[in-house]
Amino acid sequence: MGLKQKKPVLRTCCVTREKLEKKDLIRVIRTPEGNVEIDLKGKANGRGAYLKLDKDVILKAQKTKVLDRNLEVTVPDSIYEQLLGMVNNA
Repeated sequence: MGLKQKKPVLRTCCVTREKLEKKDLIRVIRTPEGNVEIDLKGKANGRGAYLKLDKDVILKAQKTKVLDRNLEVTVPDSIYEQLLGMVNNA
């Protein structure tokens, strides 16, 4: 009776549609108040969408407005700038 290995938590990137481990994605949420935030802990309350932490993916998301559709709200450019900053620091 060995320890049960936890299955990796998989989420789908809303741009590439690939299933990746939660730790490889960044969650962007629309809070119940309608604000858009980057959820670093992955536990914030609100409607979430996952993005692969990759410059091309973030730029494509901005261009295609995929987050706007998933979160049903207009995502401000400042969110994309923060995401791009996170990619550059990673």
